[in-house]
Amino acid sequence: MLIEFNHFWMIFLNFTLWPVFQILTALICLRIPLKFFSPERKILKIRKFEKAGIFYEKYFFIKKWKGRLPDGSKLFGRGFVKKNLSEKNHGYLSVFIYETGRAEYTHLFAMLPAPVFFIWNPWWAGIIMIFYAVIINVPCILAQRYNRARLENVLSNMKNKKPGTAD
Repeated sequence: MLIEFNHFWMIFLNFTLWPVFQILTALICLRIPLKFFSPERKILKIRKFEKAGIFYEKYFFIKKWKGRLPDGSKLFGRGFVKKNLSEKNHGYLSVFIYETGRAEYTHLFAMLPAPVFFIWNPWWAGIIMIFYAVIINVPCILAQRYNRARLENVLSNMKNKKPGTAD
């Protein structure tokens, strides 16, 4: 702990700064051009082990809980709603895939301020803040990867489908 505050201010900072960091991160990521979140970027690329999302179903039981995650896109009134699939065409699915990348980066970057909490917290509280960052953001990252893996699979199937065949 570098700066010592009384318990009130320590708790106040902990509860106030996390939402501030989350919102600032989201606002910054919303300003980044969509092309930056290409699914071909090394960090966003779906790996073979993810098997079109099956990995997340099998090991994280994602279908049971992902619907309960909040969709932060509504918070700013200009984000891309990812709660439900509203169209099934190439253009929409492509944008959706890029937007899952934006959301993944947002949640990755949102964890970065966690070490700041060591400045005014005892070491054990700083560890709790890191756990909080992981618990709040990793499920959202997993959901974005799952969605992207499935959407890429759908797009691939659409491309491979012969014209004139039924859905």
